[in-house]
Amino acid sequence: MSDLAKTAERYLEIWNEADPQVRLEKIREVWTENATYIDPMASVSGHDGINALIGAARDQFPGMVFSLLDTVDAHHDVARFRWGLAPEGASEPLAIGFDVAKAGPDGRLEAVYGFLDKLPG
Repeated sequence: MSDLAKTAERYLEIWNEADPQVRLEKIREVWTENATYIDPMASVSGHDGINALIGAARDQFPGMVFSLLDTVDAHHDVARFRWGLAPEGASEPLAIGFDVAKAGPDGRLEAVYGFLDKLPG
């Protein structure tokens, strides 16, 4: 597994972290200081902005877990991967997304571009 594939897995672990302070510490480890996250419903930058966005998503979908749906496809400094959001142990995700992540020279994420393929009703 490439380092960027491991980073993508850590990225999803951050989305599953309930404690905002622990989550912020993990964000600082995985994301560059001025990193951006953009999807159809949000555009944020910086550690605090990313943390607030993830916290809001967790509040909107309590008890849900993000998980990889396929293997991470990575080359050079770019990775793409599909994720699902569902209650723990569910067989079918309620939401499905596709993210493209770009890493900086130090291996931390500089940008993530999210696409939403399926949203809960």
